[in-house]
Amino acid sequence: MPRALEGRVAAITGAGRGLGREHALFFGLEGARVVVNDLDAGEAEAVAAEINGAGGDAVALPGDAADWETGRRLVATAVEVFGDLHVLVNNAGIVRDRFLVNLSEQDWDEVVRVHLKGTFVPTRWAANHWRAQAAAGSRPRGAVVNTTSTSGLGVNPGQANYGTAKAGVAAFTRSAAAELARYGVRVNAVAPLARTRLTESVPALAAAVAAPADPGAFDEWHPANVSPLVVYLAMEDCPLTGEVFLAHGGRVQRYEGWSEGPWISRPARWTVAGLAAALPRLTR
Repeated sequence: MPRALEGRVAAITGAGRGLGREHALFFGLEGARVVVNDLDAGEAEAVAAEINGAGGDAVALPGDAADWETGRRLVATAVEVFGDLHVLVNNAGIVRDRFLVNLSEQDWDEVVRVHLKGTFVPTRWAANHWRAQAAAGSRPRGAVVNTTSTSGLGVNPGQANYGTAKAGVAAFTRSAAAELARYGVRVNAVAPLARTRLTESVPALAAAVAAPADPGAFDEWHPANVSPLVVYLAMEDCPLTGEVFLAHGGRVQRYEGWSEGPWISRPARWTVAGLAAALPRLTR
């Protein structure tokens, strides 16, 4: 049976542990050559070694995904080592959970930077690579898979910084999909519900995401459950773009956020009293 990503070259950020590690390993099993990026050089190298030890082809590229030069090197490494770049998976992330009244400027800046800028920077360099290919007459068939969160698509108190950044990732996904379609590049996002350092660090989630006591039971929170969806979205013949999906255990759900809702209208300027009477009806 042909492997889903045979001949594809992928760069995956935040791939030293958790979701990123599982994505990188599965990409390797499915035939992709992988650039493994992580802030921790040892963890990136360990994952690359594991892929190579299983018969795959991978190289480590340590660095901060939100750093401009790291983004450039991520794409350059894929091209120099493997000859091209076809897939970018933006997965790097951190949490600094605080209720808004206790949230520091640093807590805000670090989380927004890693998630939002850490998605933009690699995508920008990959997009330039694919634009150059398109300008030269080729059709890149590139794919970007971003990592958003239910915290950004819904509400999770105590995560104003994280939720805002992840909502931005979802919006960025749709904007980038519209822009990059002209070059033959698709952009989608996945909101994973899985056991990672991030979810285990949230007291309210730690017990819920724990592995089942029965080793034979399906572990619905295992991060590897998310990877098949990421691989599908990275395939050359996947038709989807501009989409956001939730992935948890064996469940995949399409998000339909930011759709237009009910409205009110009158043939003149509204008064405050008129709005006060009419607007509450829209939320019932």
